[in-house]
Parts: sequence; structure tokens; C-alpha cells
Amino acid sequence: METEYKIWDPKKSFSFGPVSIHYYSLMFIIAFGLGYWIFSRIYRRENVNEKYLEPLFTLTLLGTIFGARLGHVIFYQPELFKQDFWSVFLPIQTKPEFKFTGFSGLASHGAAIALIGTTLYYAFKIIKKNPLWVCDRIGLVVALGGGFVRLGNFFNSEIIGKPVAASSPFAVLFPQMSDEYGLTVPRYPTQLFEAFGYFCLFLVLWLIYRFTGKKYQQGWLFGFFFLVLWSIRFLIEFLKEPQGEEFITFGGLNTGQVLSLPFMLAGLAVLIMSRKFPTTPEETAKPEYPAQTRER
Repeated sequence: METEYKIWDPKKSFSFGPVSIHYYSLMFIIAFGLGYWIFSRIYRRENVNEKYLEPLFTLTLLGTIFGARLGHVIFYQPELFKQDFWSVFLPIQTKPEFKFTGFSGLASHGAAIALIGTTLYYAFKIIKKNPLWVCDRIGLVVALGGGFVRLGNFFNSEIIGKPVAASSPFAVLFPQMSDEYGLTVPRYPTQLFEAFGYFCLFLVLWLIYRFTGKKYQQGWLFGFFFLVLWSIRFLIEFLKEPQGEEFITFGGLNTGQVLSLPFMLAGLAVLIMSRKFPTTPEETAKPEYPAQTRER
């Protein structure tokens, strides 16, 4: 007996009184809210002054949004710089008519590049710790956040997969995408595949952080996170429809895969070199900060 495909045609938002909240925005809020809470636990556990949480949260938020937006335009929609310049930097559309759009069109590769920059600034100028120590811990929350962002993409019926047989257990119909892709046919729910991969990565990273000494080998967690996360992205790209004006290179690799390769290699390099940067539990606390009772 053939398996019937599922139909995914939800509303993109829900109303809370006079306010309309988009599920995509809600997923972003949940991602950053959980990230803040997890980091507060990490800082308490490692006896780090929690005054350093606010600047980390602010820099990460700004780096994610603006980096992801610029990354999308540069890598997938460069013509927007000429067609509607202000829409690149602001959540608006000015042509053919003015309209508030929110920040749509975000690229994870751009967010990653921006986050590396904001993390380096935070590490050197604010918390004054080895940037690898900060990156190790940021990787935890970025993996979790990435899962929620992909759930938001699923609610928006965007970043969909290639057509698949209707009898496949993974077949999902996305009626909202018929205008963009023509006749609607069942497709892979690649947003859910990625979300599942990122949630699993977060769980593995958290278990390693909590129950092993790898968090004292500076760079190991970050290298592992970077290598695995971009490997997940690279593999799932084989099942995705092209996003925007993608280029196809040797071997049929698309833009997302080509951009993921240097990140995968960087993760592997950091993972290998991390053995040269051991530290101890005592070195993780700020020396000027009074001792606290560590979380049990």
C-alpha cells in the first residue's frame, strides 16, 4: 500500500489580540531566549561574571541578523544592491512601492562570518578571554538556534526540497510555493532534516561539554561544531531546490555547498590544533570575579 504524502499549508502567523506574530519570528525569539538562558548556566557553572552576558547577547543578535541579511544579498541576490538598496539593510521594501517586510532572505554563511567577527571583538575587547574559549560555548547555542530557525523556514514553506515520489514517507506537499515553483508536487521537507540534524548536534555538544573534559581543550568543541554543522548543511543541499540565483560548479555543487566547504575545513583544522591549547577549570573563571557556588 502506497504511503500518502502530507500536505503542509499552515498560516504563517497567529494573532495575539491586535498583534500578529509570525512563526518565523517566534522561532528566532525562542532561539535567542534559550541561548541566553543556556549561556547564563554556563557562566554560573564556570564562575564567570554574568555582567558579560548582555554584550554577548547584543553582539550575537546584531551579527546574526545583519550578517545573514548581507550574506543572502551578496551570495544569492546581488542585484538587490542596485534594484532596492535600502531593503538590503532595513526591514522594508521601497520599490515598486514602500512596504514593511521584516528581515527576510537570510543566509547562514553570512551569519557565520559576522558571528566570527563579533565573537573576536567580544573576546578581546569585552570579556578578555581566549576567543577559542568563547567560540567553544557559542557553538552550543548556535547549533540549537539553527534548529529553531529551520523550523521557522518550515512554517514559511521556504527552503524546500526537490521533488520526491508521492509514496515516499518523506513526501510533503507545499501549496504555498506553487507560485514560485510552478505545479506543486510532493517534495523533501529539507527544513526538518536540517532542524533535526542541528538539534542532535546541540545534544551531542551539550553532553560532551557537561560530562567530558573537552571544554578544557580550547577549540575542540568549536572545531567539532563547525565541522559537523557545515557537513550537515553540505549533505542536505543535495536534496534542496536552488535558492535565488545560485551558481553550479564542478561536480554539480551549488552555492551553499561551495560556501560550506571552507567552513568544514576550518572546523577540522581547529579540531586538530585544539590539542595545543589545553587549559584547566581554574583558568575558566575571571580572576577579578569573586568565587560563586557552582551549579550542581
